[in-house]
Amino acid sequence: MRPAGRSQRGSALVEITWIGILLLLPLLWLVLAVFDVQRGAFGTSGAARAAARAYALAPNDQVGEERARAAARLALADQGVEGEPVLSFDCTPRLASCHSGTAVVTVRVRTTVELPGFPDVFGGGTPRFRLDSAHTVPIGRFREIDGG
Repeated sequence: MRPAGRSQRGSALVEITWIGILLLLPLLWLVLAVFDVQRGAFGTSGAARAAARAYALAPNDQVGEERARAAARLALADQGVEGEPVLSFDCTPRLASCHSGTAVVTVRVRTTVELPGFPDVFGGGTPRFRLDSAHTVPIGRFREIDGG
């Protein structure tokens, strides 16, 4: 028996609405997080490519590193990735100067992307994705060498 005056009409609509909202919010957060990580990955890849090209076109290693860092920061800023990237340079074969002979330079760029809107529930801080990209560029056989 039902109590007098209490109808169940319309309660299913209210329950489905609340369940839909409760399920939609985590799904929306997941989509935004995936988009942020993808944006960061695209920016990191572009930063590695730009940094390697800037390094290869510089007249020497010191100027090359400065130009590569500036190019990486600019490429990441274009994609909205904040923070300072970590760059590392490696040249093959091992030479005193990477800008001599037929060296091949590999530039690695490491960045992090924070996941949006994630609460600090467990006290570990905002969760982050670490992204890493590398690009290899040959210096070139017919390059003009200073002082020669």
